[in-house]
Amino acid sequence: MRKTWVSRAVVAAVSVVGVFASGVVAGAPATGEPAGARVTRIDRIDAQLSMVYVYSPSMNRVVPNQVLRPAGSGSAPVLQLINGRAGGVEGDSWLAMTNHRQFFADKRVTVVSPLDGPFSWYTDWKYPDPHLGVNKWQTYLTRELPAAIGGPLQANGRTAVAGLSLNGGSALDIAGHAPWLYRAAASYSGCPAISSLAGVVGVAGVTAFGGGNAFNMFGPPGDPAWTDHDPSLHPSRLRGKAIYLGASTGIPGAVDGPPSLTPQLLAGPAEVEMITRWCTDQMAASLRGAGIGHTYRVFDRGAHTWSLFEAQLRGSWRVLGPALGA
Repeated sequence: MRKTWVSRAVVAAVSVVGVFASGVVAGAPATGEPAGARVTRIDRIDAQLSMVYVYSPSMNRVVPNQVLRPAGSGSAPVLQLINGRAGGVEGDSWLAMTNHRQFFADKRVTVVSPLDGPFSWYTDWKYPDPHLGVNKWQTYLTRELPAAIGGPLQANGRTAVAGLSLNGGSALDIAGHAPWLYRAAASYSGCPAISSLAGVVGVAGVTAFGGGNAFNMFGPPGDPAWTDHDPSLHPSRLRGKAIYLGASTGIPGAVDGPPSLTPQLLAGPAEVEMITRWCTDQMAASLRGAGIGHTYRVFDRGAHTWSLFEAQLRGSWRVLGPALGA
């Protein structure tokens, strides 16, 4: 199965290389910045859940965000809880696939999950993509979203970011690039080490699976942007932050729940989790080598499933909560 996944990723990556070489890649970054970021609408679903729409100047569009508010009144810290590869737009969101609402019901924290950004890796792309459009997610999460929700959602300025699977490494990268904002970061079965040959092939293959071109994101292989956005190469950026890393052996177990909680993957959930375990090992070794404290939990059982991600989220709160004062 692993060979099948790799072969598919290679085919996808080669096709992306072909697109890049043919000149289809956009030639210049998007420019211009309209009016400032702001909340345009809040739809209250119930006492805890709201849909909060934020205008992003860098992407020139309104981004819907699923928001869980704490009970009571007053200000609260914010957890930016990123969805998976499809950005939650295909129904595979934290809200739809887990019981995170119940978990956070008694926590003094506002949980914000953008419902957008499929296959964007939640980073700032160098160029607009013919299929995925303009992606400036690092700008959105680190500057526009905090500025927009500070008043309407009574955010108190203490912020953490966490992501799963494809976007687990992205959460660490986002925190490393915005040290002034984040107190904590977590990766749930992510793959932070993206700049190796295997990493580039994997990123290109997964992005191509979603219709995008990864070379519009970081440029061709060898471009410095690939290493700049590889958190395993920049552990010192995370110094002083509370860090949680989660992964599993890939051996299916009770933690995985029903098959309906297994995301659609390019390979089997066991094989994918083994790969993310290897990636997370690299991140943990990098942090240890730099003398940076962190929590790394490897589950004895668990494949790449939403139930595992939820178990990691719950376990990570012992790290994220105190850092946020929540």
